[in-house]
Amino acid sequence: MDEPAPTGVRVDFWFDPVCPYTWITSRWLREVERVRDIAVRWRVMSLAVLNEGRDVDPEDPEGLYGEYLKAHGRVCAAVRERHGNAALGRYLDALGVRIHERQDWSGMTAALAEAGLPADLEGVAMTTEYDAVVRASHEEAVALVGEDVGTPVLAVEGAGALFGPVVSPAPRGEAAGRLWDGVVLMSGVESFHEFKRPYGPPDFG
Repeated sequence: MDEPAPTGVRVDFWFDPVCPYTWITSRWLREVERVRDIAVRWRVMSLAVLNEGRDVDPEDPEGLYGEYLKAHGRVCAAVRERHGNAALGRYLDALGVRIHERQDWSGMTAALAEAGLPADLEGVAMTTEYDAVVRASHEEAVALVGEDVGTPVLAVEGAGALFGPVVSPAPRGEAAGRLWDGVVLMSGVESFHEFKRPYGPPDFG
């Protein structure tokens, strides 16, 4: 779908919609949009694809969820393919509130309606129609940062790509902008690889 050319620094943000920490990072990016000149391209990746072949899926160790873990990513891929980047951003905004903050895992229909999107998009959730699209997008992210990561992956135009950041809760206002400035700086240093500290359950703020 044709869309107006974005202005500002282009940021590619790969996410799996079922990951609560990725949802919080997306809220930080929305805040960065207010305080820095960036243009986010919302992209889909998949923890299910990442964990293929493992004896135990760390996202579903008891095997309770199966195809459901892929369902939301499939719908996100369909939204982007049929309706474009801005539509996917709106859908993520609506979906994340429902599944992460309200624990309403049946919220696809309401989220599509809130985002102004056709309800029939939900029909791809439990099919393989968009699996190849999800996989191709996922592999773009992994090619940038390697397989020993998770979601999200962030790529900054003119700098580089990183796994993360993992933030909880999401910084607001100028604090969000300062974190962004640091991420841009780190992603532009090829010799920088990692720093990390412990964190607790997701804090949606």
